[in-house]
Amino acid sequence: QLVESGGGMVQPGGSLRLSCEASGFTLDGRAIGWFRRAPGKEREGVACINKDTDTTNTVDSVKGRFTISRDSAKNKVYLQMDSLKPEDTALYYCAARPSLFRACTFQSESYIDWGQGTEVTVSS
Repeated sequence: QLVESGGGMVQPGGSLRLSCEASGFTLDGRAIGWFRRAPGKEREGVACINKDTDTTNTVDSVKGRFTISRDSAKNKVYLQMDSLKPEDTALYYCAARPSLFRACTFQSESYIDWGQGTEVTVSS
């Protein structure tokens, strides 16, 4: 099971840190992705981190603003979001790929475990 937290409302230019916590398995042993679904839009991947490594990837729209990281001791994956924009408003999900795969992707169909999401609203 995956549980996201840390969402909320923030003004443009502000920051939030989302957390993804797992129960029943170790996040280090899975490639993890952060996805979002904005109102009226399809779900999209924004950041991901490979299994067992610190290799990460972010989409161009958040590059330089969002950072994904792991805390192995706490069994958590974080999404640090800085310089937030109104267009970042969305429901944010974390997801885990099957343990067989090392590399993360931005294809949501390649992930098998999903959290319920945490809401992020960027507005003045």
